Amino acid sequence: MTPTEIRNERLAKKIMKNLTRRHFESYFCKNTAEAIHKVMQLMPQGSTVTWGGSMTLRDMGLTQAVKQSGHYTVYDRDEATTPQAKRQCYLKAFDCDYYLTSVNAMSEDGVLVNIDGNGNRVAAITWGPKRVIMVVGMNKVAASVEAALMRARHTAAPINTARMQLDTPCTRDGACHNCNAEHCICNYVHFMRNSYPAGRHIVILVNEPWGY
Repeated sequence: MTPTEIRNERLAKKIMKNLTRRHFESYFCKNTAEAIHKVMQLMPQGSTVTWGGSMTLRDMGLTQAVKQSGHYTVYDRDEATTPQAKRQCYLKAFDCDYYLTSVNAMSEDGVLVNIDGNGNRVAAITWGPKRVIMVVGMNKVAASVEAALMRARHTAAPINTARMQLDTPCTRDGACHNCNAEHCICNYVHFMRNSYPAGRHIVILVNEPWGY
């Protein structure tokens, strides 16, 4: 193991204790393959599954693995060809057995921080799907809630606006301006202190850098 991997594994133990105190179910996976296996293991065959816009899930191959397994009924927003079809996927998420997502940042104390443009992702995290599984690369862990918010606003948001080629100040210069631009993606800022009902949310920490 590299020094970074050793540090991450030790820090993950601390984070998981804090997540338990906050009524989350949590796991630590040493690599991507282990994380994908854990997610599939947690979801019974026949479950209805969907996800938000997380690039973590797509880039690590989780969404593809879930679809190719043939074990689940999947509502994939990426296959929607019209705004109406995409909206239907958003709405179906509230009645799914499992909603898959990541986070923009989390504190070592176990508080999860997300920002959202449309609000569908933070809405589903908050209420609706029976279980929510969050796959989090250790690169998204910040020392405090304040640092997690800074990461979400100043690191994740400008990268995501650049990815989506949106007309915002942070797209143009890579820095957060705390703007009110028409296409701002920081419209909904979501802090999650506890899992409610207890155990509804599952956090899978991965000892690899994934997502923005």
